[in-house]
Amino acid sequence: MSDSLSWSIPANEYRRERWRNQFGWTREIVRMRRDAAGLDRPCEDEGEDWDWRLSIAEIERDAPFSAFPGIDRELVLLSGNGLRLRFDDGESHELLPPHDKLRFAGERTVQGELLDGPTHDFNLMWRRDRVRAELWHRPLVGPMVLFAEPGQTWAVHLLAGQARFADDSSLPPLQMGDTAFLAAGSERLRGVLDGGGEVLLVRVAALD
Repeated sequence: MSDSLSWSIPANEYRRERWRNQFGWTREIVRMRRDAAGLDRPCEDEGEDWDWRLSIAEIERDAPFSAFPGIDRELVLLSGNGLRLRFDDGESHELLPPHDKLRFAGERTVQGELLDGPTHDFNLMWRRDRVRAELWHRPLVGPMVLFAEPGQTWAVHLLAGQARFADDSSLPPLQMGDTAFLAAGSERLRGVLDGGGEVLLVRVAALD
């Protein structure tokens, strides 16, 4: 019997909470923790130590970002007219429509500045001493095959359109804003996503 896990979270079940520094709001999608067998599982306790996390930041005003020492993060503009990230060392990046993204260290001091009105931003965070993470923005035009090698997890966030899993995972169809997960245990896991739209794909694996 396979020890893999597949599940999905509808957008209306994300948990809204304050930023760590209290300057904004985020909708947390999931916090994940690797078990002793190397399988990613959602944290059941709100205060449980996590290995990686997905959320959607709601930025309504210029504000400093929370500091996350020991954590790397990648931010993707989901909606709005743009966000400037101004770091205290003088570096500055603008995230522009449709879906610019930037990867940076969580301990860096950074100020978020809105270019023209509020934004929503997809936020991937992971502990760099425990796992490695990659993120891609891709169009979805017909079937897309995802292979999770042992110990790897895929997260699929549907940016636009509709999609379904044409495999034996028994996952429900995805609507815009939903997120699905394919976590491989000791055996390779194959998923087939079919539909039309756009997706963010996240792959998390153990450190080499």
